Amino acid sequence: MLDLRRVFDDLVRFETIVWNAIDARLQREFGVSLGSLNAMLVIASTPLCRVQDIAHAVAITVGGASQAVDRLEAAGQCVRRPNPLDRRSSIIALTPAGQDLLKDAGPVFDQALETFLSAPLSERSLGQLAAALATVRGAATPAET
Repeated sequence: MLDLRRVFDDLVRFETIVWNAIDARLQREFGVSLGSLNAMLVIASTPLCRVQDIAHAVAITVGGASQAVDRLEAAGQCVRRPNPLDRRSSIIALTPAGQDLLKDAGPVFDQALETFLSAPLSERSLGQLAAALATVRGAATPAET
């Protein structure tokens, strides 16, 4: 029988090892954390991005996403503008400096993912892992009401 505690332990420890390695490299080479880069990736790919969009995309609280945006804004990497569709929220956009940082740090992030995921697994195994993770993540995500 499969030891689910072992599966859980391997999943969590792998995530921690990968996160810490990528975060350290991004901090060293670009002065940006992986958490900030994740938020920037969401901002760059989400039209009319709001704090709620970041929170949903990276599975953190709205408060945590708001603090991440505060840090990016203080670093000059994004700006908040009034939301023309909802005065209660803001639209977040990357500044030219944020776009440049994302352009420079993005390939380093992608290369690290290659190292940790593509290099040790066959394309078939990586596809199976991706499908399995999407399935369990979907099952764990509460339905939106």
